Amino acid sequence: MANKETAVGAFVIGGVALGMAALVFFGNFNIFSSTKQAVVVFQGSTSGLSIGAPVTFRGVRVGAVDGISITYDARTHGAYIPVTIEVQPGRVTLTGEDHRRTALTLRDLIDHGLRASLNLQSFVTGQAEIDLDFDPASPAVLHPDIATRTEIPTRQSAIQKVQETLSQLPLKDLADNAQAALQSIRQLAERLDGDLPPLVDSVRETSDHSRAAVDTATRAIDDLQRRLDTTLGSIDTLATTGTRQLDARGADLHVLLGNANDTVIQARQSLAGLRDMTSPRSADRANIDSTLRDLSAAAAALRGFASDVERNPQLLLMGRRP
Repeated sequence: MANKETAVGAFVIGGVALGMAALVFFGNFNIFSSTKQAVVVFQGSTSGLSIGAPVTFRGVRVGAVDGISITYDARTHGAYIPVTIEVQPGRVTLTGEDHRRTALTLRDLIDHGLRASLNLQSFVTGQAEIDLDFDPASPAVLHPDIATRTEIPTRQSAIQKVQETLSQLPLKDLADNAQAALQSIRQLAERLDGDLPPLVDSVRETSDHSRAAVDTATRAIDDLQRRLDTTLGSIDTLATTGTRQLDARGADLHVLLGNANDTVIQARQSLAGLRDMTSPRSADRANIDSTLRDLSAAAAALRGFASDVERNPQLLLMGRRP
C-alpha cells in the first residue's frame, strides 16, 4: 500500500514538473526572466488586438498584451486606448568597444528611439499585434495624464500609412471622373459605330485604287526594265564595235599623228623663215623694202602719166614734146 502511494505521489510530482516545464518553455510566462510592464497609447482603431496578442521586435517575440482599456479626455474631447504590455528589456544588450555586454532598461531603449506600431498579424483571421522597432526620426509623443507606467511612443505602421493615404484620396472626385470618362468612351464608341462603316468602305476603295496603281506601276517598271536591258545591250554592242574599230584604225591613227607632227615641224620652220625675212636687219627685208620703194615710184609715175593722158589724150598718139 505504501508503494502505491509513493508511486502515485511520484506520478503527481512528475506531472506538475512537466506542466511547469511546458509553461516555462512554451507558454507566455517568463518565470526565470525579468519582465516589465509598459503602456502604449493608441488614438486610432485597435481592431484585431486582444489580450495575449504578441509583442514583437522585428518578428522576434519579446512580450505580450496584458490589458486594453479606454480613456476619455474631457478637456480635448478625445478618446484614447491605453494598451498595457509586458516586455523583457533585458533581452536587448549593448556591446561596447571593450566587448562588455551591458543590459539596457526600457527607458534607455525609448531614448534610443524605440517606437511601437499596430500591425496586422494575419490577413485571414484579422488578428493584430504590437511591433517594436527603433525609429529615432519618429517624434516621441507621450501622454503623461493617461499613462500610469512607462509609455512607449507610437508611430504609424505601413498599413496605417496606406490607410491614411487612401482616406485622403478624393474618391468621390475619382469616381465622378471615372464615370465621366466612361460616358465619353460610350459616346466615342457610338460615334465610331456610326462613322466606321463609311470609313471602312472608303479605306477598302482606297486600297483597291492603291492596288491598281501598284499593279500599273509594276507593269511600267517591268516594261522599263526590258527597255533598259535592250538599251544596255545596244550600248554594250556599240562599245564592243568601237573597241574593234579603234583597234583596226590604230595603225592609221599612228601614221596620221606622225604626218601631223611633221607638218607642225615644217610650219614651225616656215614661221622661223618668215621671222628671219621680216627682221629689220635681214638682206631679204632690205631687198623687199627697195622693191617696194621702186614699185611705189613706178606707181606714182603711172599715176602722173594717167593724169596727163586724161588731160591730153593726144599724148598717147604723139607723145610728149620736148
